[in-house]
Amino acid sequence: MARDVFHNIVRSALEKEGWAVTDDPLNIRCGGVDIQIDLGAERLLAAEKTGKKIAVEIKNFVSASKISEFHMALGQFINYRTALRAEEPNRTLYLAVPLVTYNDFFNLSFIQTVVTENKLKLIIYDVETEAIEQWIN
Repeated sequence: MARDVFHNIVRSALEKEGWAVTDDPLNIRCGGVDIQIDLGAERLLAAEKTGKKIAVEIKNFVSASKISEFHMALGQFINYRTALRAEEPNRTLYLAVPLVTYNDFFNLSFIQTVVTENKLKLIIYDVETEAIEQWIN
């Protein structure tokens, strides 16, 4: 149930910022493997320019072991990014993380180091306001 709630919150937050959700979920087949990323979205920068496309993997971090969830999220992110580079290289992958989790867990020095070394792109979303608080590239 929490997954659906968080999923809808992130989708709503993206739409509030002018993103059109094009795929829910975004299905990719790469090297014989089927991959399903939570959302695909597109935003036109200007009528005469090409659109910017993103893929978003949404995480809620509600289990007792945040480090276990982080390990799984990191592995998914790396695999999804690899598949996107092969199949949709013009789409940028983001990991969506709740603001509370970002403030409490992602600010730990070890987690910051892992995020930096693995070049994770993050969307920080507020569950209460259903808004994106920060994009981290």
